[in-house]
Amino acid sequence: QVQLVESGGGLVQPGGSLMLSCAASGSMFSIYVLAWYRQAPGKEREFVAIIGSSGNTNYADSVKGRFTISRDNDKNTVYLQMNSLKPEDTAVYYCNAYSSSWGDFWGQGAQVTVSS
Repeated sequence: QVQLVESGGGLVQPGGSLMLSCAASGSMFSIYVLAWYRQAPGKEREFVAIIGSSGNTNYADSVKGRFTISRDNDKNTVYLQMNSLKPEDTAVYYCNAYSSSWGDFWGQGAQVTVSS
């Protein structure tokens, strides 16, 4: 079992930055594929960014060049650095950990609001 707890959300002005963190409990953190998803009001949850166990990354086109996903296996934590934020980035952001052997786990979500 893995428990994920997001932190770092909040209110930011357009053009600003935020960093989300997702701390994981449990063992074998380094083998998990880690990802961030988001869900805006009235919309379906969508993929934002992913980082593999080897550190390879991929991003949704809508955030490419503005967001950076990273992981620290020593701290059992995955991060999402968000720069040049736009109002359309407003959503609840969820962290996900997936392993074909150990399962699929989600955090409780962190609200990010981009507004002036």
